Parts: sequence; structure tokens; C-alpha cells
Amino acid sequence: MDQPTVGILHPGSMGAAVAACAATNAADVLWCKAGRSLASAERAARFGLTPVATLPELLDRSDVVISLCPPAAAEELAAEVASHGFGGSYVDANAINPDRMLRIAALLTPSAEVVVDGGVVGSPPTGGKSPTLYLSGPSDATARIEALFAGTAVHTAALGTEVGKASALKLSYATFQKTSRVLVALAVGMAREHGVDQDLIDVASRRTDSYLAEPQYVAKAAARAWRWGPELEEAADMLADAGLPPEMLRAAASTLARWNDVKDDHELTLNDALDRLARP
Repeated sequence: MDQPTVGILHPGSMGAAVAACAATNAADVLWCKAGRSLASAERAARFGLTPVATLPELLDRSDVVISLCPPAAAEELAAEVASHGFGGSYVDANAINPDRMLRIAALLTPSAEVVVDGGVVGSPPTGGKSPTLYLSGPSDATARIEALFAGTAVHTAALGTEVGKASALKLSYATFQKTSRVLVALAVGMAREHGVDQDLIDVASRRTDSYLAEPQYVAKAAARAWRWGPELEEAADMLADAGLPPEMLRAAASTLARWNDVKDDHELTLNDALDRLARP
């Protein structure tokens, strides 16, 4: 399988960009247009992905399937793939906790050749950005996925043969990175209420690597809240399983939910985001 055919489920902002990188070393990269939005179709076309009419057609033609979808849909999507008897390599690169990853592996194992656990850390690989796709699973399978992204903007790193490790690393990182952005929004919003928001930013700017020195990122966080919230819920489940308190992450997810109505709104300003956050 020197140049496998790859299927991407589904071409969101991350999925489409990752799939386009895989195309460098693949015979073809397919996506299923059934039930997808016009925005998805336009994005897939922009990244040069090949459309197919149905999921069974995509699965029949693909040697490797990569799942990159909202966390809440990961198991349902895997079950649908399993119901069609997919016999190739399935890479679940979603932000889900290790227990869910193991359930997905169990769903697919009866028919799939191999299931690889994946987790993407970083921004979509466009405009000079280079995320890392962490992988765990059988070493020959992770090596094939690493070869698929060799020489591209997607870096890869294998974490061993245990399915669940990549998911654990992804959610551990997301726990800090995404919650920190939520705390920035709360801190700046509170300071703004008392007219000291710029003073707060000035204080933070005198320190190194403080998210408080980047309040403009709050608007970007708001636009991504519809994806980040479910990730933090997954991470909260993971904390609870480890005997650690999940309440902070559940609260952060609840805060993010206040931004669900500005999904992918790239015109949003800091003040717009803070105003929405302050609404009951």
C-alpha cells in the first residue's frame, strides 16, 4: 500500500486541511458529499478532495479512513462505518477520551484491518501552521500513517502501541489550552466591568507567555466554542475517571456554550464576544 486511497470523515476546517496534506502521499483522497453542507463542499473543492456520492462508496474505495468530526459524533460515525463492514485502516483522530476510543476500536475491530488512535494538537495545516498528529496503536499501522504525512505540514509522533494514549494526550493538552482561553475571557470581561481591562492587559503584557496579553484571541475562541465545549466535556469525563475534580472543565464548557450561536463567525470582535458572554 505505497500510495493508499484515503477517505476523510468529514472535511471540516481541520479535516479538509489534514486530508489535503495526506494527498501528497496518497493515490486519492475521497470525501462523502451525502448530507454535507454547501460550505463543506466548497471547502473540499478548495483543498482538491475527490467527492463520492455515498459512504459505502467511500469505504469500498478507501484503504485508510480518517475520522475528524465533532467529538459528540465520533462513536455514531464509527458505528456507521462498522455497519458497512469496512476492512481497511481506521484512524480516529477526534478529541475524545480514551474510554470512548476503546469503544470505537471494539466497534470496528470485527471488520477493520486495524484501528489507530489519533489526536491532532495545533491549528489546521494552512498558512504555514504545522500541527502534530499523535498516534497510538500497532506499530506497523502507525508507521503507515506516519508515511502518509511524510514531508507535509502535518507532523506525526507515535506514542506506542496502546490505543487510547493519543486521545489522552490530546485531551490533557486541551484541558489547559482551551480552559486558559476561557479564563482570559472571564478575566477581561470582569476587568472591563470596572474599566480596568486595558490596565489588566498592560499588566499581563509585562509577563512572558501570558494568554491575558492576547485578549484578541477571545473572539477566535468564541467562534470555535461549538467544538471546544464538547472537547472539555470529554476531558471532564477523563478527569472524573482519574479521581480528579471535573467541575472546572464542566463550568468552562458551560461558559463556551454561551457562544454557540456565533459558530465559525470570523468577523466577531472582542467586545462582541464579551457582550455575548455577559448575557444570561
